[in-house]
Amino acid sequence: MRTVLICSTLLLASMTAAPVWGQATTRACTLSEEAGPACMLARKDLPSLPSGQAFWHLDRFKSKGAAHKAAGPASTVVEAFGAVWLFTIEQAKWRAKGGKSVSVIGPLPIEPASNYSAEYLRSIFKPGTKAPLHTHSGPEAFFAVSGDTCLETPDGVQIGRGPGNSLLIKSGPPMLLMAIGKDPRRGFALILHDASRPPTTLTQAWQPTRLCEQQFEKDEGQKPTGS
Repeated sequence: MRTVLICSTLLLASMTAAPVWGQATTRACTLSEEAGPACMLARKDLPSLPSGQAFWHLDRFKSKGAAHKAAGPASTVVEAFGAVWLFTIEQAKWRAKGGKSVSVIGPLPIEPASNYSAEYLRSIFKPGTKAPLHTHSGPEAFFAVSGDTCLETPDGVQIGRGPGNSLLIKSGPPMLLMAIGKDPRRGFALILHDASRPPTTLTQAWQPTRLCEQQFEKDEGQKPTGS
């Protein structure tokens, strides 16, 4: 009876914990931008991708109307962090008309698929906050409007510093994303994946080696908060 009770308790805990990050791509963002888990700004189905290498273009516009006017077939208009953004999957030399190019991230390490989906997430993490361990079925790109970023995978650690820092990871490996430094990390993420597969899967198959936590402790001299 005790074993059954323990197992039931663990199952209930996992069911209640998983949605915090694992269902970020099904939880729509609200107008509130308080610190909290990631949420989905938009989802875009892409039957095809640009020929050659693909990049994530982030452009800022003065109005939604101007952004929609400049949008192409692989573009998405969102509002976040007090601005209107145009997100586009295109070749490196592509440029949006009438906007301000903020960043071009890539090339994205895309694997062949019949159809693709682009999931755009928004997150606001206080320094020391980390996301649960997870994997993606397609490449993920990160862009920080503010704050510092640490990403650890079995291949090592990537660190981005200051406003505009960006990171990129291929599909497959487990990862730990963490906000480090002194300022809250406000940012976007793109998951470009095979539309027939779930974008995000929680995992415990790998455990990080505390590289991000050590960097945070070095920056701040304090313990990281829980996920």
